[in-house]
Parts: sequence; C-alpha cells; structure tokens
Amino acid sequence: MRKFDVIVVGELNIDLIFNQIEGFPEVGKEILADRMTLTLGSSSAICASNLSPLGLKVAFIGKLGNDVFGHFIIDKLKEKGVDTSLIIIEEGCQTGATMALSYNEDRAMVTHQGAMSQLGINDIADSWLKLAKHLHFSFYFFQSGFKNSLDALFAKEKHLGLSTSLDVQWDPVEKWDLDLEKVLPLVDVFIPNKTELQKLTGNPNLNTAVESIQDLSKYTVVKCGNKGSVLCYDDKKIKKEPFLNAQVVDTIGAGDSFNAGYISKFIKGEPPEKCQEFENLMGAVSTTK
Repeated sequence: MRKFDVIVVGELNIDLIFNQIEGFPEVGKEILADRMTLTLGSSSAICASNLSPLGLKVAFIGKLGNDVFGHFIIDKLKEKGVDTSLIIIEEGCQTGATMALSYNEDRAMVTHQGAMSQLGINDIADSWLKLAKHLHFSFYFFQSGFKNSLDALFAKEKHLGLSTSLDVQWDPVEKWDLDLEKVLPLVDVFIPNKTELQKLTGNPNLNTAVESIQDLSKYTVVKCGNKGSVLCYDDKKIKKEPFLNAQVVDTIGAGDSFNAGYISKFIKGEPPEKCQEFENLMGAVSTTK
C-alpha cells in the first residue's frame, strides 16, 4: 500500500500580495496599496495545500533555501497537512519569492526563482515516487532543471505505476518551448488555462488549440476563468459553466485550487464530468478569501 495519494513536484516561493492598488506602477513613481499579505505562494504549493484538506495524503518534492522564507513555507505546508519530508534544503540558495499586484480578476507578478530553479530529475529518487499513487507537476517554465527532461520524469512515473497530471503555467520568456507530442502521451490529466494552451499550440482560436492536442493526453481540462472550463476526452468536448462569485476578493491561486478539485476527484475514480464540476467549484471558492 502506498503512503501518499499524491506527490506534488514543483516550485516553492512566498507571495507578497498587494491588493486595492491606486493605479499601475510607473518607473520613477510610487503608488499605494491599501492591503498587503505575506502568504504561501507557488502554484504547486497552493495545489498541494488544497488537496490535503480534501482528505488526501499529500507530499511535496521541491527545493528551498535555508532562510526565513524557506522556514515559513515549511510551516505553512505542515499547517495544511502536507508532508514536507521530501523537500530539499539547498545551502547557498535563496528561497523563491513573488511580488504580486492584484487588480480585480487579473494580476501582474515579479518572481525571483531562487532554489526552485535548481530542482531537477536527478533529485527525485525512484523510492520517493513509489510512495504515491499520483504525481502532479506544475510550473515547468520556472523550473529550468527539468528542461528537456520532463518526458523522462513522466515516463519514470508511469513505469512505477503512478497516474499523472500537468499544469505548465506561464512562460516568463514567452518562448513556450515544450514538446507536447513527447510529454502529453505520458500525462493522464493536462490542465492548462486558455491563454497558456493558445501560446503552447500557437493557435489563437481556443477550439483549434484544443483540437490540436486533445488526442495526446487522456484528459485535457482547459481553465477559462469566469467562463468556466472545457473538458476533452474520447472525442468529447464538454463546456461547463462557472460557479460565479459575486464578491471576488482575490483571484490569485484560483487556478491552482481548480487543479486540486479535479485531481482530488480523479484519484477517487469519479467520472470526468464530476471532476470538472468540482474543479469549477473549487476555483470559485478560492476567490472568496
């Protein structure tokens, strides 16, 4: 019997979030924000932190610096019930940090990668992967240690009997150089958002973008923000309306909560449409706080 339901492999950083900002930043000028929050950041960590309260046993593989931010992240993950024993402390590296400026349902961010850029496939032991039923990987473009080896990681997972999910997230240099034809056949659940999928495929039309990759992974679920989501499998394309929240407080982390919703139901063997409905709900709930 495997110890964990899910191992999440990904980036780790703190988020310093500014809300209720008076205008947009300009070089040489200073603006004010009425609210500021220091919190656990990173797509991967937010997903893990939401999977655990849903009743799953979750562990995390990532890299941190031996510093205040690193200790803060460990504490926050433990508070959510996430096992941190597989997190690597990299001496001489700083823990990653993101400054996020939140404007209604969008945001602008600046990130220092720090230790997250040092994590690679050689850091992940087979004995660790054997502990879990499912592996979720997030933020490929922020983790240069996996460049040109992501397919090898997924192939290793499949060989060891794990199911897999992938959310590549945004490419900060906007090259979008990921070979989907090599990676996606090894992925059970591919969860991009609309813009990321359009950029990855080079197709500005969402329908065309979906059609170009829908035969590669078992399930493709496209996050469309306040427009809901699109699920593709077995030549089916199912659009699910969102659960709209009339009082949006903060949209940061909504997509990662969406991921946790789908994965939690997928692991339990729920039908794809049930997984999609629950992910939409999780994404909406995330915006309330």
